[in-house]
Amino acid sequence: MSFQKILAISGKPGLFELKIQTRSGFVAESLLDGKKITVGLRSNVSLLSEIAIYTYSEEVKLIEVFKAIAAKENNEQTISHKESDDKLKSYFREILPEFDEDRVYTSDIKKIFNWYNILQPKGFVTVEALTPTQKEEVAE
Repeated sequence: MSFQKILAISGKPGLFELKIQTRSGFVAESLLDGKKITVGLRSNVSLLSEIAIYTYSEEVKLIEVFKAIAAKENNEQTISHKESDDKLKSYFREILPEFDEDRVYTSDIKKIFNWYNILQPKGFVTVEALTPTQKEEVAE
C-alpha cells in the first residue's frame, strides 16, 4: 500500500485506501474495519499526501509531521486523540514547535494523532516507510 492512496472522507470516520476509480467516483476500503464503500464525485475527499500544516513561516506536509511523531515515539503509537486539549497542544508543540496556533485548531491536532494511530499498526508511519523512494522522487 502507498501513502499516496490514503484518503480522508468528510463525514466518514477513519481513513480509507483508494482501491478503484469508477465513472461516478471510486471505491475505497476502510483502514479501520476493511469494509469497502463507494464514494461519489461530489464527496469532500482529501488525500493525506496533499495535506499540510500551517507554521509561522511555511506549510509543512503531513507526512513530515508523521515522520517527526514516528521518530519521537520510536515507530510506536502516540498519545490518544482523546487526551485533554492542553496535553494535545503541548505534545504537538514538541513535534512541530512553529505550528501556527491561530490557524491549526485542536480538532486538526486530534485528527493528526488519530490518523497516525490508525496508520501506525498498518506499517505506514515508520520513519523508513515515510522516506520517499527514488522512484517517487522522480515522479514528483
